[in-house]
Amino acid sequence: MPLVHPTAVVSDGARLADDVHVGPYAVIGPKVRMGRGCRIEAHGVVTGSTRIGEHNRIHSHAVIGSDPQDRKYRGEETHLVVGDRNVFREGVTVNTGTVQGGGKTQIGSRCAFLANSHVAHDCIVGDHVLLANNVMLAGHVRLHDRATINGGAGIHHFTTVGRCVYVGGLTRITRDVPPFMIVEGHPSRVRGVNVIGIKRAGHSEETILILKEAFRTLYRSDLVLKDAMERLEKQFSGCPELLELVSFLRASELGRQGRQFESPDRSLK
Repeated sequence: MPLVHPTAVVSDGARLADDVHVGPYAVIGPKVRMGRGCRIEAHGVVTGSTRIGEHNRIHSHAVIGSDPQDRKYRGEETHLVVGDRNVFREGVTVNTGTVQGGGKTQIGSRCAFLANSHVAHDCIVGDHVLLANNVMLAGHVRLHDRATINGGAGIHHFTTVGRCVYVGGLTRITRDVPPFMIVEGHPSRVRGVNVIGIKRAGHSEETILILKEAFRTLYRSDLVLKDAMERLEKQFSGCPELLELVSFLRASELGRQGRQFESPDRSLK
């Protein structure tokens, strides 16, 4: 049986693995499914149609699976799916999806959401992602694996952040952030290559050198973006990380305001 503190409220329909720990005054909703090894600290709330994997830790006053903050939401049953071994620190909020956005917010595994960070409706978050304190994700944001978003950064709806990206603190992100890069500022700019993050992800020194050359060609040369990408593709056609970067940039150029998952003619209401 789960270890539930006498002051906690666990709804009858909730399904918790046998070794789940529920702390004082925590609240678990009737449509919650939670895997083994999870721990909900004092005053933590897990609600909505929420499925949580194994060995996740939800700290005090975090609210996981609450309704989307979207004017189009009319009480439909939408979902939140969370992977394994994530940490949600104090005051973190994560919303379920909306029907218009596909009905699901999704979080991968081994992520860290630090105090008071927010994941809005229909976001898709990969594995090994870090959101520092007070980071704000608007609806429909996509964060690829190993993205690091530092304190107080705000990310516009429908924005995609590529793999192994490092976003500086207090940065305002309104366009897609290309993989392997460091972005910082207000307005945000690509400042360099995230060498530390790339090394931690296990990429080779040769790959890092190629990505540094790509940065110089894309952001420090006189070439227009189209010509710069074509040159890089010809020069480094055997490097999958370089091709990933170029493919990402092309997709972003086709979207509204540099956001690949937002159609240019989309009517926002």
